[in-house]
Amino acid sequence: MVVDGKKIAEEVIAGLGNTLRGKRLGLVVGDDDPATESFVKIKSRAAERLGVAVVRGELQKLIKTCDGIIVQLPHPKAEEILAALPGKLDVDAIGQHPVVNTPVVEAISEIFVRTGVSVRGKRAVVIGAGRLVGKPAAAWLTSLGARVSVITQTHGSLEELRDADIVISGAGEPGLITPLMLKRGVVLIDAGTSEAAGKLMGDANPGCANVASVFTPVPGGVGPIAVAMIFKNLFTLANAK
Repeated sequence: MVVDGKKIAEEVIAGLGNTLRGKRLGLVVGDDDPATESFVKIKSRAAERLGVAVVRGELQKLIKTCDGIIVQLPHPKAEEILAALPGKLDVDAIGQHPVVNTPVVEAISEIFVRTGVSVRGKRAVVIGAGRLVGKPAAAWLTSLGARVSVITQTHGSLEELRDADIVISGAGEPGLITPLMLKRGVVLIDAGTSEAAGKLMGDANPGCANVASVFTPVPGGVGPIAVAMIFKNLFTLANAK
C-alpha cells in the first residue's frame, strides 16, 4: 500500500476546523536560503487555511506573544535557542523539555493507525539519528515495545534491513534503500528528503513500493502529514495552558 500523505494531511487539517483561529505561531529563522524559505512558505500556507497568524522574530519576544514556536533549522544559534525554548511552546518537540511528539513521529503514528500497523514485538530499524526524524522515531518505537536498531554513518549496517519488520529512514540520501535490501511485507516509512538533479527525492528507491506492505513516497508521503501535525501539536499546546 502506497500512503497518500496529501489526503491524510487534508483530513487532519479539516479535523482541526476553526479550533486554531486567532492563534499565533512564532518562527525563529536563521538562514534566508531558498530551502528554508520553501519550508516556511509551506507552513505559512497551512497556517493561513486554519486562521493562524505566523510571526517571525527573536525567541524572547515570541515567547511573550505566541501560542507555539518553531525554530527553523538549520540555525546558527540552534543549540542556544533550543535550550531557552519552553516545552509548552515547542511545536516541533526538539527543545530540551518537549511535551508533545515531533510532527514526524505524529505523522508516522497516524499512518500506523490508519494502516493497522502494530509495533510491539516487531523488529524495527531506524536509519539516521537526527533530532527531527531518527532520534525521536527510535525513542517512540522503543516506548511502544519494538526491538529497535539505529543505523548511522558510524554505527550499524544496512544489512540489518533484511530482518526488519519496520524501517524508518531519515538519512537524506537519495536511493539509499533498494528493494533487494528488504524483506517482503516490510513497513517502509521514508522520511528522508533531498534534492537530486533538481528533483525532490527520498531515501528509498521507488521500486521498494513493490516489496513493502506499507510505503510512503517522497514527495507526498510523510511530509504533508508532518506539516499538518505541526498544527495538531499547536492545538495541544494552546489548549494545555
